[in-house]
Amino acid sequence: MAHDDSTTSEKRIVAIYPGSFDPFTNGHLDLVERSIRLADRLIIGILRNEQKAALFTVDERIEMVREVVSAIPNVEIATFDGLLVDFASRSGASVIIRGIRAISDYEYELQMALMNRRLRPDIETVFLMAGEAHSFISSRLVKEVIRLGGNISGLVPPSVEGRLRKRLLGEQQ
Repeated sequence: MAHDDSTTSEKRIVAIYPGSFDPFTNGHLDLVERSIRLADRLIIGILRNEQKAALFTVDERIEMVREVVSAIPNVEIATFDGLLVDFASRSGASVIIRGIRAISDYEYELQMALMNRRLRPDIETVFLMAGEAHSFISSRLVKEVIRLGGNISGLVPPSVEGRLRKRLLGEQQ
């Protein structure tokens, strides 16, 4: 009897975790670490959005994320603009990972997920709840706290904190 590879071969799951990551926080890292357990390959998709005034350039964000996730196997970093589902399709991804911190996040994320499903029904959105320790962290809030002189250790990886201190406070690393 002939062996049919299609019934025994495993389907490889490629997931995209998109965001601006300006800066990359411990909440983002938590989602990366949990997402890679769900996918064979995870692509961190850094959004290039010229309309949004970012603190760090796209190249700086790539470097920052690479420093933090370099030890995690099967994680890649890419940039994209335009529609997320088009980027996912070009990347061979069948899953989009989105983090949810609060009900207010859910309302916005649900709208996006439903639109993405309408545009590309073959791509699923998976919502992961933020870990309890990270549920209040946002890139915007981290930038605001450090600008006002607050302590952000534990909110971002140490290398990211160094970059924030240098950029916003003029400290040398």
